[in-house]
Amino acid sequence: MTRRRIVLLSLLGVLLIGAVGLYLVYPRLILAVHNRYPKSVPNALLELVATPLPTALPAPTRLADSNQLSIIGNQLAELQATATPSPIPTLQPTFTPQSPLPGLQSPTPEPTQTATARPPTATPLPTAVRLENIEIIPQKFNNCGPANLTITLGYHGIEVDQLDVGDAIKPNYDDRNVSPWELVDYVNNETSMQARYFVGGDVMLLKQFIAAGYPVIIEKGLYPNAWEGWMGHYLTVVGYDDTSQEFISLDTFLGPWDSSGRRDSYDTVNEFWQMFNHTFVLVYPPEDEAEVVSLLPSELTDPVTMWRQTAVANQQLTATQPDNPYIWFNLGSSLTHLADLTKNPTLYASATAAFDQARTIGLPWRMLWYQFEPYEAYLGADRLEDVFTLSDAILSSAGGQTVEETYVYRSQAFATLGDETAAAAALATAIELNPNLEETLNEE
Repeated sequence: MTRRRIVLLSLLGVLLIGAVGLYLVYPRLILAVHNRYPKSVPNALLELVATPLPTALPAPTRLADSNQLSIIGNQLAELQATATPSPIPTLQPTFTPQSPLPGLQSPTPEPTQTATARPPTATPLPTAVRLENIEIIPQKFNNCGPANLTITLGYHGIEVDQLDVGDAIKPNYDDRNVSPWELVDYVNNETSMQARYFVGGDVMLLKQFIAAGYPVIIEKGLYPNAWEGWMGHYLTVVGYDDTSQEFISLDTFLGPWDSSGRRDSYDTVNEFWQMFNHTFVLVYPPEDEAEVVSLLPSELTDPVTMWRQTAVANQQLTATQPDNPYIWFNLGSSLTHLADLTKNPTLYASATAAFDQARTIGLPWRMLWYQFEPYEAYLGADRLEDVFTLSDAILSSAGGQTVEETYVYRSQAFATLGDETAAAAALATAIELNPNLEETLNEE
């Protein structure tokens, strides 16, 4: 074999190895660039390198119990009739699920002032407001919660880094979810600011807080494109314009990056906000407690009343939008919280019927990356097979395998079955993913 042929074959070998390496690494490089600069990679190129998305969450093996659905209105009316008004409004709407999750929501500090909630002011709001001195930051990978909290804290003069916030809330960088109460706990425990989260907000309430000088973090659905699919997202709303019927927000995923703000119609914001039961987070100085309470509708200042109100609102919407899975999901979530807060186990059966309906219509496959009430309801109704079916679906994707709450609820299901070995193993995985859980469990 001549020297020239040897050199040629060697060169071809190097090129072949390089081509194979490029083939293996190229998709990861493209996706890495997209994660850092979402708008820099064309969708057509992303579709070539992306792994096909999973299907929707699995439908239940049974149809929703129509009899159970029909009595929800009566159950809510009975709760209304037996409700005892709180003499002093409380700002503690945190969800306390069945053990061992309560520590994920450390106790919310008592209000620094006693204030009586009143109906929103009748003073006409300005037709347009844009908060100043609030700057956008691009989020790191799956870091929209800490990024939006960083933006809002910066507005109030508290300088933090989104990665430091993320490290404190979700020690596992790949964790796909930060829950609203985790954002609240960080603010209340690590900063001089105060924070609360609520459900059941609306367009007018958003405008009232913005007009009063408070940016509002909302939790919402996001559908950036077909290949990425539906996902959960946080968004900081910083302005509104009645003339154009638009909200102005700082979107840490979509930009724009000059802090001019993204404009979306009231209807669009409301549509995607509904996917998370109109959840919102408020951050404010402790001395503003009385003003914040005064801006809140009275039904949002008491947890039982708040969840009952959202259950009633969603139940009414099921009559006009029966094919909207998010409304049924919200109804199930609200009933689950009510079951927990009122210690009424019959509400779990109603919640599972609502969740069955939502799953039958079809829910995004990432839904249980962010909202965990179905697990709670199915556990409360002793439907353990649904806990395993849903958690198996979540764990079938790489992203879902880093959601520690999935393992916590699997642990509870195994424990209910008497399989302590499997329960301990699942809980150990959850703690490995989020070591904060260990401290939580030790405090119980």
